[in-house]
Amino acid sequence: MKIIVVGTGYVGLVTGACLSDVGIDVTCIDIDRKKIDNLNEGILPIYEPGLEEIVHQNAQKGRLKFSTSIAEHITDADIIFIAVGTPEGEDGSADLQYVLAVADQIGTHLEQYAVVVTKSTVPVGSSVRVKEAIGKAMAREGRQVPFDVASNPEFLKEGAAINDFMSPDRIVIGVESEQARKALEQLYKPFLLNGFRIIFMDIPSAEMTKYAANAMLATRISFMNDIANLCERVGADINQVRTGIGSDPRIGNKFLYAGIGYGGACFPKDVKALMNTGEQHGHALRILEVVEEVNNRQKLVLFHKLEKHFGGDLAGKTIAIWGLSFKPQTDDMREAPSILVVDALVKAGVKVQAYDPIAIKEAPRYIPHDITYAEDEYKALEGADALLLLTEWREFRLPDWERVKELMKTPLIFDGRNIYNAKELEGLGFNYFCIGVGGVV
Repeated sequence: MKIIVVGTGYVGLVTGACLSDVGIDVTCIDIDRKKIDNLNEGILPIYEPGLEEIVHQNAQKGRLKFSTSIAEHITDADIIFIAVGTPEGEDGSADLQYVLAVADQIGTHLEQYAVVVTKSTVPVGSSVRVKEAIGKAMAREGRQVPFDVASNPEFLKEGAAINDFMSPDRIVIGVESEQARKALEQLYKPFLLNGFRIIFMDIPSAEMTKYAANAMLATRISFMNDIANLCERVGADINQVRTGIGSDPRIGNKFLYAGIGYGGACFPKDVKALMNTGEQHGHALRILEVVEEVNNRQKLVLFHKLEKHFGGDLAGKTIAIWGLSFKPQTDDMREAPSILVVDALVKAGVKVQAYDPIAIKEAPRYIPHDITYAEDEYKALEGADALLLLTEWREFRLPDWERVKELMKTPLIFDGRNIYNAKELEGLGFNYFCIGVGGVV
């Protein structure tokens, strides 16, 4: 079996690397010549734990190749994954121009039957447009080659993508023919040896499943953040509330942690895209409108706590930040709360000293301000009036508190991820504030 994956971003590269790791011949294609040249030299465009090793190993064995040309590799391809970007349009909709451009190329060069699979996150009905684009390209070339389209949305968690792909809890596939179903069933057989299941459905339902899943998780996060803010006002503790409701089997304990909002490439974009789909079909998704509103507000909750603590005057203060990426184990800065927090701090006249173990190289692309990027977490604390923890990297969980206290001008901590113990820190002489605990600023 020969596979082509078009697009070497997060989804495409993980998909291609993991498929090659079970012995499949995979070619990853991208129009970005520099990116392909780098990949051929072993330089990856993204950080994901375990990905570099898999790419290097399978490239050396000849199972994983990189190219800029669809035409050169499509001849004997059995399955073609479209995994290019679907950036957010001005109206919040998913921009399909890159997906349809790939479809046009497929239609132009396809010579034998293949299954064309949308792996990119695309709105309901996109596979129809992909099929039409391929058909139009074939008609333009005066040829007619049989093909099928399918939808295979990804459910990868950044920071755990390799395990998610290799040991999936489910694989969702939308098909419209038995031939396509059999081809994809064969493709994923190596990943199902331990009983992981494929859920086959129609294509529109598969496309909707991806958006509905992310929207549901985003809703849980915003709901818990809203409840956390209320807990502070009524004297409750969100951590205890989470334990109480999470023990209910109807609710479960996943995605119930209060914090400073969600970010990344998926949740913000997918929530907006699903809202846009609803508007296009005359059905406003009111719940998601509030989910987005709560999340945008929550990203600045730590800044407002800091501002309130200093009586509204932050000018001249030095603030340390631990963590810049939107979540641990990734360098992804897209929609990260840190972007808004740093912006608010700088505009308030604050000197910012930030550290992130991985995203510190990526951060300047998203943070337009002249801030200090520290070489380690302790360097960021020197002379700081307060520490804001924005991303819960493992190395921040148990620091040398005596050293932290010695380095800081003021022993003041604002914990945006609720990873520290309030009594412990207060016993060590720190002023400690977190999210959703009654009596906390």
